Amino acid sequence: MSAPKKRIAYFYHDEVGNFYYGAGHPMKPHRIRMAHSLILNYGLYKQMEIYRPLLVEDETMTMFHSDDYVHFLQSVTPDNFNDYNRELQRYNMDVDCPVFDGLFKFCQLYTGGSMGGARKLNQGNADICINWAGGLHHAKKSEASGFCYINDIVLAILELLTYHQRVLYIDIDIHHGDGVEEAFYNTDRVMTASFHKYGEYFPGTGGVKDIGVNSGKKYSVNFPLMDGIDDQSYQSIFKPIMKKIMETFQPGAVVLQCGADSLAGDRLGCFNLSLKGHAACVEFMKSFNVPLLVLGGGGYTVRNVARCWANETGVLLDKKLSEEIPYNEYYEYYGPDFNLHITPSNMENHNTKKYMEDTKIELFECLNSLPKPSVQIKQTPHRIDLESKIMDSKESNPDVRITQEMADKMVTDSREFYEDEKDQDKETTKVPMQIST
Repeated sequence: MSAPKKRIAYFYHDEVGNFYYGAGHPMKPHRIRMAHSLILNYGLYKQMEIYRPLLVEDETMTMFHSDDYVHFLQSVTPDNFNDYNRELQRYNMDVDCPVFDGLFKFCQLYTGGSMGGARKLNQGNADICINWAGGLHHAKKSEASGFCYINDIVLAILELLTYHQRVLYIDIDIHHGDGVEEAFYNTDRVMTASFHKYGEYFPGTGGVKDIGVNSGKKYSVNFPLMDGIDDQSYQSIFKPIMKKIMETFQPGAVVLQCGADSLAGDRLGCFNLSLKGHAACVEFMKSFNVPLLVLGGGGYTVRNVARCWANETGVLLDKKLSEEIPYNEYYEYYGPDFNLHITPSNMENHNTKKYMEDTKIELFECLNSLPKPSVQIKQTPHRIDLESKIMDSKESNPDVRITQEMADKMVTDSREFYEDEKDQDKETTKVPMQIST
């Protein structure tokens, strides 16, 4: 008998592609709109529930971030940033993390998709949730970092911890997932696993001996990699390590950050993965049948980012996409061949078999010494409260309240991709359980 078809919720807001970091900046939110266009034109939307994320309020962001930092993000604009010289330095707002028009709303949108996905998983209304706008893994409690301002991943994990005793975070971005690791470095309720370029490379953290502290000791797993890793080498470490982690940690939910800068030919990257090699990680984690939140992340060759995330949406839906890219509003980006898949280069793989095997053995030894997990605690999933924590304050009517059943009806009809203005009702989340960070 075949396994039941997975229920997949997809979060996308039509405004997310409008934001612009500035001339010459490698981070292009436009790539999310390009990926969405491919998802539509491949017909993948027909097999998913499509949700428009609501805007996360500042109060929700302070479940992880400091009050003064969130207030600063709310207040600073390109017109007044000269009045905030001391704060700009304090919060690491510089060339990498510029002040741009609509900055705070951008943070509200991408975080809303990730927290909305976590909530859907907690409620049991989906098996897999996708938010390609999320995955901004470098943001810290009180500072921006690496193009990231609000750490939607940490907030989504805190939401998952209100229902699940243990949550696993996996990062296949080329950069170390330092912001998420740091947030949960001293707890055994969240395990982080990151496969990343290490050495003279941003952010410079994530050595194999960085394993956590106090209660979190051995719950941070880092596999430092060198230039040129290819599909075969990557899978030779990813699959056995993740299989071991799933066996030993036994998470109740998994968050997978799918940064596409680990692909061959990325503008800022130095790995040599194909779309198939990258997607193999997604397919492998899906096979464990654990509630799964799939997020975006890095990726700076925008045509390949769109290819990657559209293809991985297909993988999650068990749908093989045609090699010929369907006509869409960004069709010219994919020339001259207009094919879905990319060809890795002939760059040298500096990750020797001995290095890979030695590092894998060291990580296995650490994982083998983990205590056996306690029985998974089953809690009653909390319901969204009636007072708003996630809302669009300008578009919402503060006197209108919605029930959970009404919120669930916000899924878009297959003939439409966005809700009407009248659907911008308020929604709230219960404050997640705080953990020591």
